[in-house]
Amino acid sequence: MKAKPASSAAHAPLPRGARTTFWIMFIFMLLHQADKLLIGPLTTQIMETFHITRAQMGAVTTGALIVGTICYPIWGWLYDRRSRPRLLALASLLWGTSTCLNAMVPTYPLFLVTRAGTGIDDSSYPGLYSLLSDYYPPSRRGKIYGFIQVAQPMGYLLGMILALTFGAVYGWRNVFYITGGLGILLSLLIFLIVKDRPRGSAEPELAGSANLGHFAFSWKEVAGLFRKKSLIILFIQGFIGVFPWNVITYWFFDYLRSERGYSDSATLLTMVPAVLVLAVGYPLGGMIGDRLFRKTLKGRVIVGAGGVAAGAVLLWITMHIPVSNQMLFAVFLMLTALFIPFASPNVLSSFYDVTEPEIRATTNAAQNFVEAAGSALAPLMAGIIADRSSLGNAILLICTIAWGLCFAFFIFVGRYIPADIEHLRATLRERADAQGQV
Repeated sequence: MKAKPASSAAHAPLPRGARTTFWIMFIFMLLHQADKLLIGPLTTQIMETFHITRAQMGAVTTGALIVGTICYPIWGWLYDRRSRPRLLALASLLWGTSTCLNAMVPTYPLFLVTRAGTGIDDSSYPGLYSLLSDYYPPSRRGKIYGFIQVAQPMGYLLGMILALTFGAVYGWRNVFYITGGLGILLSLLIFLIVKDRPRGSAEPELAGSANLGHFAFSWKEVAGLFRKKSLIILFIQGFIGVFPWNVITYWFFDYLRSERGYSDSATLLTMVPAVLVLAVGYPLGGMIGDRLFRKTLKGRVIVGAGGVAAGAVLLWITMHIPVSNQMLFAVFLMLTALFIPFASPNVLSSFYDVTEPEIRATTNAAQNFVEAAGSALAPLMAGIIADRSSLGNAILLICTIAWGLCFAFFIFVGRYIPADIEHLRATLRERADAQGQV
């Protein structure tokens, strides 16, 4: 039986349950991100509750990121060997229970410890992306990953609204009880409805293969990741690329209030449009990447490079706009928000473009491990710089330097990724031939 060409596979009907799985995973990420990112808009309230400094508050976020970093390899290994839906249900249950515990504690040391515990489920996303890669073919993945990553800024927006409305009236602890309870309920939904798929079943080169399960997790394949030049450079890029996200996520609300003098209502009016535009940037970047990828195998990294370059320039302009000109600040903040997500769906798709299906969760986990290992220090670094200078300087310095370096790394990735993609496609065709396809 001959493998279907990539073009025909790209337009083939999706497998049963693809859309249901996508939407459940979208809801999972939306609510989980709302819970995870609540601490940003609630930072001032939490600091007042425990009477702590910015450096101490930065340590809270850094603690959760360190725990998440440690857990990435564990999640990746489990996802490539066990049922991904059941593990995702477990992650949702852990999220719910750990957040509820975080709401109960009476002192800062206990808050620090329990918040660090929430990092366990924060590192559970590799299984989500790996599962979707077996429902959707490569030619659609940039768009699909872009759309599901819309859940991140929308979760940020949901968390912001909860924090500035419900949290302002009823306190940050009750907000945590709400999001934690939703995590527990969602774990049951995932367990009952989401189904696993054979690894590699969406690859055009393996279309019609009779025994996809024959290719199981292998440490030899994992070791081979570090012989692919494009992956090595993407790992380095990822180490630096998440610094800006963590700094903006956890400190931008405090920056608007403390250094620009924004009220809660002014913060909402500024941030809601920016986050909505940010949400558009994910699928837009993914779709542009898919389209350019069909023309050149460098297409995704070209889009990623353009996104970080535009983001750095626009953020520099934004942060230098006078405090009195709130309208102009909001406009340029939205422009910045449009471009900075462009890299995300394209980097993730690029990882899967060069990685064997049976080790994709491990690859994604390794990427996240490298990213988190560096970026875990970002909130603490920003807090230290802010205490000595200003929060605006901390945000601008960390973000522009990081994005400038990422631009250079994307240029280098473009030199090597075409060969690595062709190598994977040849490997998959050999597998198909070995199973009797001619």
